[in-house]
Amino acid sequence: MGREVRVGISGWNYPSWRGDFYPAGLAHARELAYVVERMRSVELNGSFYSLQRPTSYQRWRDAVPDDFVFAIKGSRYITHMLRLRDVDQALANFFASGVLALGSKLGPVLWQLPEREEFDADVLEDFLSRLPMSTGAAVELARRHDARVEGRAWLEIDEDRPLRHALEPRALSFESPDLVPLLRDHDVALVAADSAGTWPGFGEQTASFAYARLHGSTDLYASGYTDAELDAWAERISGWSGDVYVYFDNDARGRAPHDALALAARV
Repeated sequence: MGREVRVGISGWNYPSWRGDFYPAGLAHARELAYVVERMRSVELNGSFYSLQRPTSYQRWRDAVPDDFVFAIKGSRYITHMLRLRDVDQALANFFASGVLALGSKLGPVLWQLPEREEFDADVLEDFLSRLPMSTGAAVELARRHDARVEGRAWLEIDEDRPLRHALEPRALSFESPDLVPLLRDHDVALVAADSAGTWPGFGEQTASFAYARLHGSTDLYASGYTDAELDAWAERISGWSGDVYVYFDNDARGRAPHDALALAARV
């Protein structure tokens, strides 16, 4: 299989998009189908806020074609509350919650760190060493879930596949020279982020695939991308090796889906 470049959006359930990206009168239940007809990937962000249920993952899996991929945003309980420390039980619950029900449509897992989380090589090394790097390892981890998902855990896989992870740090201290080799040792992608200068953008590819998140170039979560900016991102993407995942998160004024389609046409 050749190199895949997937450009999509972070979530799709935005009421302000109705009558703009989504045609007026389109049923809410048809919005994912409308996205799927135009894009090849979506970043699921509900999993960041709470543990979803297997029935939800099954519904999303069955709503998309075989060549569609969902990236999954890792639980903020792990990244923002536990702050990457003592995470074994939380990781088990996360992977038992239904993530693996996506099967072949499961893409990378994104771990977004809070800005207050400073770079600590020992903490990060310990966290990365605990991440399952295959669906087989993930289901074994999931079997150690606790009562939080008892009675609704998903503990099945149809095939043992590689499992990819991406890290999006937001503290300036992550611009440490120790970060890149650490991520490369674990084949974890360092997210290339565009956040109107709010957080570090990073640039080096640290894994066998690449991951980018575009939050808005001049106004965080709101501004759209000019043709010149999209051309520059297309050029940058052309220099990355392996599969590439790019998600637009500038959704406040509805620019994300339009920019995603414009970039996809360039790559």
